[in-house]
Amino acid sequence: QAQLAESGGGSVQPGGSLRLSCEVSGFSVDYYAIGWFRQAPGKEREGVSCISSSEIGTDYADSVKGRFTISRDNAKNTVYLQMNSLKPEDTANYYCAARGWGHCTLLGREYDYWGQGTRVTVSS
Repeated sequence: QAQLAESGGGSVQPGGSLRLSCEVSGFSVDYYAIGWFRQAPGKEREGVSCISSSEIGTDYADSVKGRFTISRDNAKNTVYLQMNSLKPEDTANYYCAARGWGHCTLLGREYDYWGQGTRVTVSS
């Protein structure tokens, strides 16, 4: 059974960095598209970044381009989200999700499997 587990969240000051991890079990991460999403209190879920299966490509929301980087370690079956130059508006619960082989998308409804989330707080 497919399972995703996020970690790496925490509290950081504006301008700081965090690296989120999405550890996958039950399937090989190389054969699935993986997305990162976030949801702040009172706001709709937002697609942040995604990586397609087998290194086809990546995508980023405009709000994080140039600050966030998604990557994958097939040996560890884990996808990472490196977040630099964090802003207070990045505060949210962050979730990773998986869908089948092919191109990724920032549309959450296209994903089949979800993790439980990890909290990121950016505040001075």
